[in-house]
Amino acid sequence: MTTALTLALAMMLDAVAGEPKWLWSRLPHPAVLMGRAVGALDTRLNTEPGARTKGLAAIVLLVIGAGMIGLALAQLGWVIEVIIAAILLAHRSLIDHVAAVAQGLRQSTGEGRRAVAMIVGRDVSTATPDQVARAGIESLSENFSDGVIAPAFWFLIGGLPGILIYKVVNTADSMIGYLTPRHAEFGWAAARLDDLLNWVPARLTGGLIALAGGVTAQWPAIRTDAALHRSPNAGWPEAAMARAMHIALAGPRSYHGQMEELAWVNPDGRQVIGPADIDAAVRIVWKSWGLALTAILFVGVLIWIF
Repeated sequence: MTTALTLALAMMLDAVAGEPKWLWSRLPHPAVLMGRAVGALDTRLNTEPGARTKGLAAIVLLVIGAGMIGLALAQLGWVIEVIIAAILLAHRSLIDHVAAVAQGLRQSTGEGRRAVAMIVGRDVSTATPDQVARAGIESLSENFSDGVIAPAFWFLIGGLPGILIYKVVNTADSMIGYLTPRHAEFGWAAARLDDLLNWVPARLTGGLIALAGGVTAQWPAIRTDAALHRSPNAGWPEAAMARAMHIALAGPRSYHGQMEELAWVNPDGRQVIGPADIDAAVRIVWKSWGLALTAILFVGVLIWIF
């Protein structure tokens, strides 16, 4: 079984099964275990002096540990590889969480806020329906890259060790990579390595969304819009989605009670959006996923035959 075909099976299993609650209510999810490891290193090593060096040491330990676990698990055969890779992909759960935002908005603004608060880090307690929908679409676009295309890419490159290393680095970035006083130094290595590992996948995701949305001719504008985003990577899928849907994304939002005047992505796009636009974004992501799966299957079959 080729790596590409193994990945294709894992993508289909994830799309069908998602995150079974009966399983993860009884066992800790791998992401939870990774979070515990990151938290333990944060507690033990995040001290001055030398917090940045200690943070680098922490991320090296996490990468080595994930790689060794991946190598060991890969010896158990392709069926185990498919199952573990499917667990580490997050397409179906992402779709379900974002679809819940549209469903919530159709009931009330409050329900929409509660649903989107589960998937974004910004303050949405006073968000308007437009802001709730925008937050949902942005989360969908960015997390399609971080949660689906990037882990799939690193599985293709490095098998189970590759995807596990990516996931543990991404988990570390989400926990200690923010520029808070506590993690400005200790989380520096995690944040930089996460940026590096997402550099290619983010641009691939932007290309998939542009292709699915029929806006590949607007790639120069997408590239320009992506540069407006504060993240070196998240702007690519968001800019492609904004152009595909003719809407404006990003813009001002509240974090920890303070408004941040962030630039608009596709500033000339429509700013009045709602649950129907979330549904449309979900359809584009499904098409993008289908394009990725088709390409992976094609490569896998070619390698298997020849």
